[in-house]
Amino acid sequence: MKVLVVGPGGREHAIIKSLLRDPKVSEVHSAPGNAGIARDVPVHAVNAQDPRAVTELARELRADLVVVGPEAPLVAGVGDALRGAGFAVFGPSKDAARIEGSKAFAKEIMAAAHVPTARAVATSDMAEVREALAEFGAPHVVKDDGLAAGKGVVVTSDTDRAEAHARECIEAGGAVVIEEFLDGPEVSLFVITDGERVVPLLPAQDFKRVRDNDQGPNTGGMGAYTPLDWLPEGFTDEVVERVARPVVAELRRRGTPFVGVLYCGLAVTRRGIQVIEFNARFGDPETQSVLTMLESPLGELMLDAAAGRLSEDRALQWKPGASVTVVLAAQNYPGAPRKGDPISGLDRIDSVAETHVIHAGTAADTAGDIVSAGGRVLAVVSHGSDLQEARERGYRGMELISLPGGHYRGDIALAAAEGRVTLPTTAEEQA
Repeated sequence: MKVLVVGPGGREHAIIKSLLRDPKVSEVHSAPGNAGIARDVPVHAVNAQDPRAVTELARELRADLVVVGPEAPLVAGVGDALRGAGFAVFGPSKDAARIEGSKAFAKEIMAAAHVPTARAVATSDMAEVREALAEFGAPHVVKDDGLAAGKGVVVTSDTDRAEAHARECIEAGGAVVIEEFLDGPEVSLFVITDGERVVPLLPAQDFKRVRDNDQGPNTGGMGAYTPLDWLPEGFTDEVVERVARPVVAELRRRGTPFVGVLYCGLAVTRRGIQVIEFNARFGDPETQSVLTMLESPLGELMLDAAAGRLSEDRALQWKPGASVTVVLAAQNYPGAPRKGDPISGLDRIDSVAETHVIHAGTAADTAGDIVSAGGRVLAVVSHGSDLQEARERGYRGMELISLPGGHYRGDIALAAAEGRVTLPTTAEEQA
């Protein structure tokens, strides 16, 4: 099959590399792609959020499958336009993508589907914001209701800071969701769905804070790893039964079936599994590690979901061992990242076993050299027999790359590799 992947970032590069390993995929194209993607497949200078332009490109290429990677094109209705033109699309409709586009809508869906989640108040009134902050107490969780590229959430014990973030969102014309804080480690689980049936991938964990030991502001994600050996037995099955299936069923009941990948952002708390958020696409950077571990053909899986013929009996095949992803960010990220800085050392990564680079915010300058073009510039993705070996390979690879002012976390997967991840004690266990 011929596949068109829509999107410019690391998630799309990871998807493309996985598709290229599928023997049934004869050709992959990208729009608009980035400098690293351009080294692997043909790229097309198309605005990913323009439904008409993306549809015209799909016609020109005679694509058998179109994969819409980022959230913004999905919320803009790119998937709807492609489906209307007769293309098989991996990615939800505009209406179904509201589960990420509006956190208030996501809470509404969870309530209707009886999905466990934090108590929350959605509002655009500052008086109600203050009431909710007082009711839930610290740490305060304040979320921009709309899309914010993973950076619209503030978690703080400083009430003034929480109010300030809420005010910024409201004054920008939006709304906020105030939530109670969920204790316990966070987990990302991607679930492939055709709108009715669901097939889970490996759980992963990402690292949102910009600096080691979870310090500094939230980012789009500074690293990830999989698998999570510290999770309780039956975790994935429980998420499928209590979260994924009910949500997919509720969206189908409303006449807006969700086709693509449902990202379940979860917390393992004293009260058990609780949903933090849903995304309407693969998470970045977790995708880089999860797809590195996937041995089953990705193109076939995506096409079956798009065609409505997904089988829950499908046993996905995974590599043994573990994968770690470390993100290299530009100077000043997550604020106003500096762009145009030269990146060197990329050609040396092949010297590290089972390690490769995924490009995110990169571009080619007039001389054809790779330069930074975004906040999260690239990721080094490694595989090893266990987390310790994967970490060693990933950081060895990262040390070979040079970006002026670039920075990365040094503790990705460290606690898990050292067996230091702990789960909150439940009421039953305390008794």
